[in-house]
Amino acid sequence: MTRINILNCRPRTADRKGKTIYHLVDRPIALLGNSGRFLLWAMRGWTHAAERRTCPPQALRRGFASMDALAALPHFHVAMALLNAGGIERLALAPVGCPRIGEDEAILIGLWHDVASDRGSRARSTLALIVEPRSVAPIAAAMTEASAELTAAGLELAHLSLQTTRHQDNRSS
Repeated sequence: MTRINILNCRPRTADRKGKTIYHLVDRPIALLGNSGRFLLWAMRGWTHAAERRTCPPQALRRGFASMDALAALPHFHVAMALLNAGGIERLALAPVGCPRIGEDEAILIGLWHDVASDRGSRARSTLALIVEPRSVAPIAAAMTEASAELTAAGLELAHLSLQTTRHQDNRSS
């Protein structure tokens, strides 16, 4: 039986000391812009597919294609697979339809944001807290490649934040 370290479950809303750790935790996903919602969908979808023992890239292909981001899919898959294989402890991601952002999801969104914002050192420091040391560099590299491809497709991972108004970031046609 394959063991998966990224779980598809209800999100935790606080860290082990009982304090929330990110401004995204337990917030509605509807407050994320399109790029953030897509990223969260992709992470949750990857986890769901892996738990069901189906091919995550195949499960996500249609969504990535709809965003003109197919070139990012192999790198995204490698990043998620390495996060899963090299994790120090299990990361909990909510089911695809869950309306709120969980603690571990906020950490991962923050990682993607740091990578896209050229904060590689900060991303590697965070990775060092959640994965085995030997996994940090390969995960960072895969995330960097995926981030570059997602950015080229028009996703704004460097601007992942909550929307303060009803206006959403929209992709140009």
